[in-house]
Amino acid sequence: MTIPGIDPSVPPSGTGCVECEATDSWWVHLRRCAACGHVGCCDDSLNRHATGHFAATGHPVEQSFEPGEDWFWDFRSRSLVAGPRLADPQSRPLAQSAPGPAERVPADWQRLLGG
Repeated sequence: MTIPGIDPSVPPSGTGCVECEATDSWWVHLRRCAACGHVGCCDDSLNRHATGHFAATGHPVEQSFEPGEDWFWDFRSRSLVAGPRLADPQSRPLAQSAPGPAERVPADWQRLLGG
């Protein structure tokens, strides 16, 4: 069954947020675009690159890229949706910290996020 906005054959773009990696920034959790595999940071992160990816591309569905999580989010309906298993890997590496990457997360990261 084909689900609009989801291509299960596309692997993730990497193990971290594409834009944060390019700017030496950090993230709280990771999300994976179900259409093109772009890995971006979640809305709890400073930069919110996963939502920015949706705004720039219109790709409507993301999946958690965190270990043990397999939920999908549809930006259009602003709700959880069902989706197929995507191409491996299913998450960031278990050894990779969250927030991460560990060497770039500031000691006061919670304060920076308003928490």
